[in-house]
Amino acid sequence: MSDAIPPVTLADRPVGTPRLVIPALATFYAAAEPLGYLLLRVGLGAILLTHGAPKLLGTAHGVMADPYAKTAELVRAKLALPLPFVFADLVTGLETIGAACLTLGLFTRLVAPMIAVEMALICIVFWPTWVWLDRGMEYAFLMGLVALYMALRGGGRYSVDRLIGREL
Repeated sequence: MSDAIPPVTLADRPVGTPRLVIPALATFYAAAEPLGYLLLRVGLGAILLTHGAPKLLGTAHGVMADPYAKTAELVRAKLALPLPFVFADLVTGLETIGAACLTLGLFTRLVAPMIAVEMALICIVFWPTWVWLDRGMEYAFLMGLVALYMALRGGGRYSVDRLIGREL
């Protein structure tokens, strides 16, 4: 299968799609979209990894001396879930192994919805604060929406999922 991108014509435009002011850009947009999605997927994975690595390595993260213990404490105090350290282990695994998988585009449709659920729970933890300077939830909210989009879209053209030819 060739990855060459055929020229885009007006006939290729789905019904109801607005016309481009500069139609000559259609080919550029068609070629750039898979790269933009790759950057979005890698960016989300990298951001998650910067949160997971300190939990895994037992190092400080920002003002948190022990982000793993803080995660367990938030699970216990704010979500009132049993076995907070089991949940902290799950979060750590998702933010390290899951982040690496997302970055590579491996098991994207499995990992991305798990990340979306984690971000929804983070929004509950920080509710009703919205402004991130006050430990708000908008950062997690946006990451959750991006992860949900990735769950629906899959790994994309530049992913291990595509290389192996399998997705969920």
